[in-house]
Amino acid sequence: MNMIQAINSAMDVMMARDAGVVVMGEDVGYFGGVFRATAGLQKKYGKTRVFDTPITECGIIGVAVGMGAYGLRPVPEIQFADYIYPALDQLVSEAARLRYRSSGEFTAPITVRSPFGGGIFGGQTHSQSPEGLFTHMSGIKTVIPSTPYDAKGLLIAAIEDNDPTIFFEPKRIYNGPFNGHWDRPAENWSKHPAGAVPEGYYKIPLGKANVVREGQAVTMLAYGTMVHVCAQVVADTGVDAEIIDLRTLVPLDIETIEASVKKTGRCLIVHEATRTAGFGAELSALVQERCFYHLEAPVERVTGFDTPYPHSLEWAYFPGPVRIGQALKKILKD
Repeated sequence: MNMIQAINSAMDVMMARDAGVVVMGEDVGYFGGVFRATAGLQKKYGKTRVFDTPITECGIIGVAVGMGAYGLRPVPEIQFADYIYPALDQLVSEAARLRYRSSGEFTAPITVRSPFGGGIFGGQTHSQSPEGLFTHMSGIKTVIPSTPYDAKGLLIAAIEDNDPTIFFEPKRIYNGPFNGHWDRPAENWSKHPAGAVPEGYYKIPLGKANVVREGQAVTMLAYGTMVHVCAQVVADTGVDAEIIDLRTLVPLDIETIEASVKKTGRCLIVHEATRTAGFGAELSALVQERCFYHLEAPVERVTGFDTPYPHSLEWAYFPGPVRIGQALKKILKD
């Protein structure tokens, strides 16, 4: 399966298992979603469980919060992460705080799916990576898969979870892994081991990172598309790096990170979001606090720039192999 098919399969499995799971959003019904992630679900489960909404992100999430409080498990889709901002008030003021505010009497078991990130020439309105905003909001879990196998298992776990979860889908790797070399032929998931996705039910626990590659020289922390870019850089340079795919930012598997950095003595963090106050800054602080006496060099970050995502300069903004390679050389030299 590619990632779109894996996400569709996860929703299909959960809708078959739990009549309380409903899918909602702009064009998710008959049309099957802008990326076809919900294709065929309305035909199979009907218009009361898979339905289109007006173009109002605030309304979509507000209704989902109410549904969750009454015992359903809504899976709303925000067409692009760039459009999630009108829903912030409902997510932060209502969904994230409902369990706390009601002393556990009510919960908001909603899973908000949204494609995010660049690499498709979407420009400033279709390429943003706002994950850092949600990691800052207490009460919300933030999940970002990097493979079809992980996407299905993590989405099932998120839907079953009783807390609100933001499930960001790296749209650049919907159809295949991306190594950062935009001028090379595209790959597809059929040739990748993680494209082998079981048809039935399985889940991957939230808060458990995946050590993609073991190594001794440096720890590389990444998630989403950047996991594959890091792997390609390591293959190109021959650096014996340990690559950790975080999978979930909140909850964070800090134990795996700490053990790796104490082993390697160096840490390189890579994400596509803007640099200032990006999630990499939190990772850097945690590594510094927990691994200070084991570090052989300052923690390095390779990120997007503090500008709107440019259309014409897409690959200058994107943290590609050149910038990651330069950071690796620097951290190994220090």
